[in-house]
Amino acid sequence: MQLRDKTLFISGSTRGIGLAIAKRAARDGANIAIIGKTDEPHPNLPGTVHTAAEEVRAAGGNAIACVTDIRFEDQVQDAVEKTVSEFGGIDVVVNNASAIFLAGTAETPMKKFDLMHSVNVRATFMTTQKCLPYLRKSSNPHVLNISPPLNLDTKWFAGHVAYTMAKYGMSMCVLGMAEEFRSEGIAVNALWPQTAIATAAVQNLLGGDEAMRCCRKPEIMADAAYEVLSSKSTEHTGNFFIDEDLILGSGGNLDDYAVTPDAKLMTDFFVDSKE
Repeated sequence: MQLRDKTLFISGSTRGIGLAIAKRAARDGANIAIIGKTDEPHPNLPGTVHTAAEEVRAAGGNAIACVTDIRFEDQVQDAVEKTVSEFGGIDVVVNNASAIFLAGTAETPMKKFDLMHSVNVRATFMTTQKCLPYLRKSSNPHVLNISPPLNLDTKWFAGHVAYTMAKYGMSMCVLGMAEEFRSEGIAVNALWPQTAIATAAVQNLLGGDEAMRCCRKPEIMADAAYEVLSSKSTEHTGNFFIDEDLILGSGGNLDDYAVTPDAKLMTDFFVDSKE
């Protein structure tokens, strides 16, 4: 019950990985701020911030639903203030919200470029900044960005340079902020999946049901995040963790997370296959 009474501020927690992390923390009795844009049911996306908050409560935690477009500073500030008013502080920030558009330079509209950089890089930086005064008061403060290791192999840039820049911007926040806040005991780490995760992005953008069969469930990221967030912030910072390494290190069984047993898993972007 390492996260009992701790308050987590999780962006993009309406569904997928963000919601799975919230529900895992809820099992300890944590307080969760569900941060997301979906106020009313969406035709192509499951859940709303309100249904996510209900799931967190059902899992054993406390939750508030904050309808927030994290591209806008005033909305992020309002969500932070609402969280602090409800729970008294913030101990953990999970920067999970992300925008994806996979296309080459000529095929990427600037509107999509701006969206990815606003949601991935700017919002990660801004959310951390707005939560910083409260992290400084926490006894075990953590920032966890759902972003990849900084792999500079050109194959990860050539096909979708705008997306790669946006995701690596989140990772560069880890690199810089971990050192910036090391003396204050605020841990800043990254977590990334070795294989594709069964999320709405995979369903809608990367191949539908057939692609989903080749994924792991979001719970692997939730359990891996729990390993990081329940550790001592003064001892673990500046790391680029991979989910399956953390699960194996804690004695878990990777087979438990497969969407389809025995299916060949898709290796995720930015990491090399282990086969």
